Amino acid sequence: MIKDDQTARVFVVDDDDAIRDSIGLLLETVDIPTTLFSSATEFLENFDTQAKGCLVLDIRMPKMSGLELQAHLREIDCKIPIVFITGHGDIPMAVDAMRSGAINFIRKPFSEQELLDCVNEALDVEANQRVHHEDVQVMRDKIDKLTPRELEVFERVSAGQANKVIAIELGISERTVEIHRGQVMHKTESRSLAELVRLKLLRDQEATA
Repeated sequence: MIKDDQTARVFVVDDDDAIRDSIGLLLETVDIPTTLFSSATEFLENFDTQAKGCLVLDIRMPKMSGLELQAHLREIDCKIPIVFITGHGDIPMAVDAMRSGAINFIRKPFSEQELLDCVNEALDVEANQRVHHEDVQVMRDKIDKLTPRELEVFERVSAGQANKVIAIELGISERTVEIHRGQVMHKTESRSLAELVRLKLLRDQEATA
């Protein structure tokens, strides 16, 4: 099984030996780690969903098509960016695939530069997704440290409410609000109100995602 490591990798899935090998050779010449698969089932049998990188995927393949593989990955909540390889007659399917989250598609025959551009775009997207995921996890860890009362204070402070208003709403003294506010800043490792606001914005974004 391809295990997660610190290196982003391109996974190429295509039942055409010549196309698959040529893509692998091209990516290796520009020092992009690559793993080749001749079918979607072979890919699934060896792929670690936590692996870093992107997927270059043929639309038309026997047994399991590229679109079916894309749907399966969505079902298991694997968000690896996908670049589809498509023939002329597959363009409508490729467009539908992009609506379902694919990054791009390249039409056969494609140039080496076109493929490299699409792969680099997909790798950039994956890197950004991973950073965002890490930020979200850090945010959740910080919020989880707060007591229920501290969470109430956090919501109001990050919304811009003054201590006096928070005290009235919660039925506590301003001094108690100040103590809770200090604990919120400490536990969330926020050095300023702006950092606290950014934490709340990220939390709200994830809640509505």
